[in-house]
Amino acid sequence: MNRAWIVVLGVGCFIFFADQWIKMFFLEGFRWQGEFFSLILTYNKGVAFSMFAFLEEYLKYIQLLLVGGLGIYLFFNKEILRMYALPIGIIAGAALSNIFDRFIHGGVVDYFFWHYGFEFAVFNFADVMIDLGVVLILYRSWRAPKKVF
Repeated sequence: MNRAWIVVLGVGCFIFFADQWIKMFFLEGFRWQGEFFSLILTYNKGVAFSMFAFLEEYLKYIQLLLVGGLGIYLFFNKEILRMYALPIGIIAGAALSNIFDRFIHGGVVDYFFWHYGFEFAVFNFADVMIDLGVVLILYRSWRAPKKVF
């Protein structure tokens, strides 16, 4: 196994288990109401902002196919894997944690609810990690040397 796959698997496992550990507190009853945000428990049946909730039971299988397809793509495109190993690991671990929730809990366990000034969608640590991974990919792409034809 090469270094890039070790990074992807190591980071992915860390993010997966960290997210599941945090969610465990909310599944065991932890709640907190604050002036700016609250920590609550809700199950998101869709994806971001509950989109595609109408897909119900099929959504987890579609997401699993997408993550699996990404893994196959990266297996054959080692340069992309090498260049983006860290953010890919972050995104994969977070995505698999949310997919795991769908299989175990019937929906993604969400808990962070921002309500100061406006009400925002309830989200979780994995969602933030997916956003971070995308930002890291965009930054790395922007900083990458450009090929001149």
